[in-house]
Amino acid sequence: MAAPTADPNRLALGRDTALVLIDLQTGILGLPTARPSADILKQGIALAGAFRAHRLPVVLVKVAWSPDSGDLPTANVDRPGPAAAPPAAFSEIPAELAALGDVVVTKRHWGAFTGTELDLQLRRRGIHRIVLAGISTSAGVESTARTAWEHSYDLVFAEDATADLDADSHAHTFGKIFPRIGKVASTAEIIAALDS
Repeated sequence: MAAPTADPNRLALGRDTALVLIDLQTGILGLPTARPSADILKQGIALAGAFRAHRLPVVLVKVAWSPDSGDLPTANVDRPGPAAAPPAAFSEIPAELAALGDVVVTKRHWGAFTGTELDLQLRRRGIHRIVLAGISTSAGVESTARTAWEHSYDLVFAEDATADLDADSHAHTFGKIFPRIGKVASTAEIIAALDS
């Protein structure tokens, strides 16, 4: 969707920028995404490495629930989520993605701001701009993006580091929603902007 441009300054990635990766965890990476999850993980690893090289924060967001399932989202919907909390392994972040010093945030809903310390962790680090990616585009990533935008964060979306279970949902979010609340870029374009 987004091809790298010749102007790395378009993204204005400075010291006030953090990378936030949504749900790149064992259980989610095992789902049948429209774009192979192995490719998304590879791009996430590249982005995280670039941010760490520039000493910028990397935030790994994972979804997990209590073993008693007491904090699962409401099931009073037409298409409910899990009826019970998945095993702990579902929420494990792959070793090749995580690094010492990363901020790890555990969420219980689609969005990474609701009921978590994400906003606090970002603001205390002086962050005003977020590069956002992960799985899935139209749920966790979009929910997080909408709240971030409402909290006045500038947003950059790494399109090739983001996937959905449904290709049409991914295309809708990147074609109709994200350009209205941020800038869409490729992993290569984001890394070039960090290096410029």
